[in-house]
Amino acid sequence: MSSDRSRPDLHERLTVVEPRRGFRRLDLRELWAYRELLFMFASRDARVRYKQTVLGVAWAVLRPLLGMAIFTVVFGRLAKLPSEGAPYAVFVFAGLLPWTFFSTVLTAGAESLVGSQGLISKIYFPRLLVPLSQLGVPLLDLGIGIVLMFALALAHGVALTSGLLLLPALVLLLTLSTLGPLVLLSALTVSFRDFRHVTPFLLQLWMYATPVVFPASMVPDRLRPLIYLNPAAGPVEAFRAAVLDRPVDWGGVALSFGVALIALIGATIYFARVEDRFADIV
Repeated sequence: MSSDRSRPDLHERLTVVEPRRGFRRLDLRELWAYRELLFMFASRDARVRYKQTVLGVAWAVLRPLLGMAIFTVVFGRLAKLPSEGAPYAVFVFAGLLPWTFFSTVLTAGAESLVGSQGLISKIYFPRLLVPLSQLGVPLLDLGIGIVLMFALALAHGVALTSGLLLLPALVLLLTLSTLGPLVLLSALTVSFRDFRHVTPFLLQLWMYATPVVFPASMVPDRLRPLIYLNPAAGPVEAFRAAVLDRPVDWGGVALSFGVALIALIGATIYFARVEDRFADIV
């Protein structure tokens, strides 16, 4: 007479996990369920960023300040680019802040999955959390930079107006516009390691295609929509307009955000299709 031990089906259950096909694989409920892990990744990056460096929080303001000083001399005084009546230092700093956030997120995000190979190859969690966690430290840096920007504006005699009330919404818009390139670059770098070298070069070119050192109004009206096909252009220009109390080109912002939304959908679909291979090739 056989015992129950000879019948493992009574005591064990076999669970087969199979990926779902197509865009349905992006499970927002699963991402929400793992939100604590996302916060843990982001807080880990913050601790590494600020505790294991000599300058600590000063790095949050040093990069845009140095960029402002260089661009003010080169583009403000030598090239004499227009600044819409504002001091060029304030003008370019207000453009550099959102751009620095954008470029920092993409630089870190491109390396994020490759840098997390130990976790990805050993345990399961939604892989999308890894690039999304790269938003945490740049958002903190952006907040510190905004405080510095207020001080810089007052020091140059630029009044703080009600336009600043738009900044929280514009920071959200900037963050959403960053997601598409972030997700796409993180996935591409896993499959094609050349993107580790391509991304910094791409961002250098991208900055000069974005109204950071020049106003969008400098571009002729018939060509201006081409500027806003850049998903970073609308948020950067709107951010500066809010700081300097200028009218916001909401049509241009809408065009940039539309492109960013299309990029996010396409990037998410691509990420979902190649996600299963990450553990093997990371």
